[in-house]
Amino acid sequence: MAGVLLCRWTTDMAVTIHPSAIVDDGAQIGDGSRVWHWAHICAGARIGTGCSFGQNVFVGNDVVIGNNVKVQNNVSVYDAVRLDDDVFCGPSMVFTNVYNPRSAITRKDEYRRTHVQRGATLGANCTIVCGSTIGEYAFVGAGAVVNRDVPPYALMLGVPAKRKGWMCRCGVQLHGSGLVQCGCGSRYEIDDKNCKPL
Repeated sequence: MAGVLLCRWTTDMAVTIHPSAIVDDGAQIGDGSRVWHWAHICAGARIGTGCSFGQNVFVGNDVVIGNNVKVQNNVSVYDAVRLDDDVFCGPSMVFTNVYNPRSAITRKDEYRRTHVQRGATLGANCTIVCGSTIGEYAFVGAGAVVNRDVPPYALMLGVPAKRKGWMCRCGVQLHGSGLVQCGCGSRYEIDDKNCKPL
């Protein structure tokens, strides 16, 4: 079937692609990555190693995805989105790429770039409005709507999303200010505006 890659093997590790998935010719997918049922990876996509794309995932042409990224069921990663290493996209979360869409007006030249930095978590059913940068290890709660940049390690909740605390790299909420140590042993310097790992 032209334009469809049903199974591909590399010299080191298999790239697992379910027979119902469509991977367009030209897509680059790193070793150890898995593409599951009814997913569609477009030709221009650049995907790192060890990634997982759940059922009914779409990945556009102008998309760069790092290593060990998990994209859960029913997520569309549209053009102009970049996901760094270790990003988690929860089930049915939403990216956009046009700020003010109209069906009758083409705005493909107005895409706003979205950058999700290393280790960030985007919870189930959250929405990331285009043009935002999500800082490293930030945690966007389920159902939240992010319409501005998110600082590193921030816990974002609500509609619109507001910072409600700070998160450790291990995914546990941090409490207190000044020098704070998580149960995993990681240490942070926390004030009203920043959370910095030590």
